[in-house]
Amino acid sequence: MAGGKAKKEKARPAGHTPYQGGISFHKSKGQHILKNPLLVDSIVQKSGIKSTDVILEIGPGTGNLTKKLLEAGKRVIAVEIDARMVLELQRRFQGTPHSNRLQVIQGDVLKTELPYFDICVANIPYQISSPLTFKLLKHQPAFRCAIIMFQREFAMRLVAQPGDKLYCRLTVNTQLLSRVSHLLKVGRNNFRPPPKVDSSVVRIEPRKPALLVNQKEWDGFLRICFNRKNKTLGSIFRQKSVINLLEKNYKTLQALNPATAQEEDTNDVMEFMDEDMEMDDDGVDDGTEMEVEDGNAEGEVSEFKKKVLDVLKKSGFEGERSSKLKLQQFLDLLSQFNKDGIHFS
Repeated sequence: MAGGKAKKEKARPAGHTPYQGGISFHKSKGQHILKNPLLVDSIVQKSGIKSTDVILEIGPGTGNLTKKLLEAGKRVIAVEIDARMVLELQRRFQGTPHSNRLQVIQGDVLKTELPYFDICVANIPYQISSPLTFKLLKHQPAFRCAIIMFQREFAMRLVAQPGDKLYCRLTVNTQLLSRVSHLLKVGRNNFRPPPKVDSSVVRIEPRKPALLVNQKEWDGFLRICFNRKNKTLGSIFRQKSVINLLEKNYKTLQALNPATAQEEDTNDVMEFMDEDMEMDDDGVDDGTEMEVEDGNAEGEVSEFKKKVLDVLKKSGFEGERSSKLKLQQFLDLLSQFNKDGIHFS
């Protein structure tokens, strides 16, 4: 395995070929090849591929899914980082009726400029799940949908609803940009070699038209809201650190020309690539109290703090929890803060 110590392998029965075509797969690269032909057929069927579609496949491996995609669509663009797999794909389809409809791009999909495609169907390395999802969602022109195999827990975060344990900042950010639905659960034994976790296939459809928000405002706002997702928003926004941050932003904007200070491009699609998006508050109260400042030594609350809390009270969100708010409610609350001159970036 690349980057690791060599391990002695147990003797295998004569003629036993554990890997397709004699190619060994690297778990460190997330190489787990679908071996169940019925599952491959099911994924293609649920993808709703049209005969005119240009299909993007990420991490095609030895081409089991690729073959079915070529049979269903007009053309397949396969992005593969492993040179061994690229050669295997080329050998597999060379001289077949599909060869002129397959384009293989060797490279890291996160660093590759993707060409036009109508639909993405992929069994991806799970370690790139978050950055790849948002790379796809910022791709222009927008594609029709993506059918992607994710680690099950990640997939369930994407499709979570308010009140679910896995509902988090990743959920809200994904659902801001797309409609997400769960298609099917996939057991680990459907892969070679089997991963340590189960998987799920998810359908992602970019919103058309897109919901327009200021990306920096939105990200800063959600970071605060999901810092303790099961605390009330009134409790979260009473934190000294939160008030200090918002007041600093407020004074900075007041010092600038209002006509230009608040006018930012709202058409940017968010680049949520940070790994901590999957690691928001898990809903377990660890017994620690947040740093809260109710007033100064005389018990007086600052005018700015009153301003912040008034927004929560007027909009009816003071007693609400982020873990139970819908996407539209987050959008409404951010809009109310901005109308009162309170900004998060």
